[in-house]
Amino acid sequence: MLQPYLDQQHPEMHPDPPAYDGYSEEAVNQGNSRGSSGNVSIDTVAGVDRNAVSNSAAMTLLHVSFNQDYGCFAIGTDRGFRIYNCDPFREIFRRDFEGSGGGIGSVEMLFRCNILGFVGGGDSPRYPLNKVMIWDDHQSRCIGELSFRSEVRGVRLRRDRIIVVLEQKIFVYNFTDLKLLHQIETVANPKGLCAVSHVTGSFVLVCPGLQKGQVRVEHYASKRTKFIMAHDSRIACITLSQDGNLLATASSKGTLVRIYNTQDGVLLQEVRRGADRAEIYNLAFSPTAQWLAVSSDKGTVHVFNLKFNSVNSGSERVNTPDSNPIVNSPISPLSFIKGVLPKYFNSEWSVAQFRLPEGQKYIVSFGHQKNTVVILGLDGSFYRCMFDPTTGGEMSQLEYRNFLKPEEAF
Repeated sequence: MLQPYLDQQHPEMHPDPPAYDGYSEEAVNQGNSRGSSGNVSIDTVAGVDRNAVSNSAAMTLLHVSFNQDYGCFAIGTDRGFRIYNCDPFREIFRRDFEGSGGGIGSVEMLFRCNILGFVGGGDSPRYPLNKVMIWDDHQSRCIGELSFRSEVRGVRLRRDRIIVVLEQKIFVYNFTDLKLLHQIETVANPKGLCAVSHVTGSFVLVCPGLQKGQVRVEHYASKRTKFIMAHDSRIACITLSQDGNLLATASSKGTLVRIYNTQDGVLLQEVRRGADRAEIYNLAFSPTAQWLAVSSDKGTVHVFNLKFNSVNSGSERVNTPDSNPIVNSPISPLSFIKGVLPKYFNSEWSVAQFRLPEGQKYIVSFGHQKNTVVILGLDGSFYRCMFDPTTGGEMSQLEYRNFLKPEEAF
């Protein structure tokens, strides 16, 4: 007899879980007893706790992450959480929990709606590290929780699913009733590596497999599982395109990034971040899968041009009439001596770069403005940069903020 709850304790669902209003990107129907209209987004309920603003004591940043469309980002601190809009940059919500135990070690947004996933963190966590709390900020309380026998390493939200990542297991739940739908065994996964697609009608999940360097691809719509031997070393970072057709991977060496077709596992392109080992922090596709951004502990954000045939890859990338001429990825001048010199000399390098202070963790996404990237640092830094798709080279810095410092507007 199968034991689906081997690592899982019983989930608890409070009386009024979120019931989705179709697949509305911005809203969640609460159905609560307060007579709410139910269609509430973070933008519409956003307000700033004035008492929290007045408390200017230094706080510790524990977590930072973008939402699913990269239009917002959330941070977890030792006292609560905050939500920011990327373009234009502004703080749109903050909540500091009273008392000494307010640490939020992980915050997962659900697009722009009022539902978030929390895991406690820091020296004084708000919640146990082995629990995922589903928070409804319209009701200012948790409406559901999932408990486990080990610490939670990551949480991913879709409009219809909750994905919880443990050290060696991943659980997939139905959102509305927290019913366990699937569980996956992985190699040791302390970083909580996992990525999911966000296009309606398609659910693709990628995570480490059961072997070093292997990636597992779950196609839930077609009920297919694909294994890709992506690297010789352990997987250090993975990401999916929005439609789930493209997979980007990096290993613990951090020198090469590979892009695969998730449908058949074919390697589409390989690009080189550098020659020295590095820890890759973040990989991000542009919305049209024309570009890939990479951040690492070397302090440089790279943008690569993706050249594969979008028809064969199954992605939704299209060339629009106003598309810019694309600069070719730099290739070593010695690349013509293929098969003689090491593979390094035949590598494709980034077309654009932005230098940052080393020793700090940064994550990156593509901005909503054309040819821009947004960079977030665990030191509170917010950068907006622009790259030239024709000439490449060093990016231009358009904006810098420190999102941990109160804005005058508040």
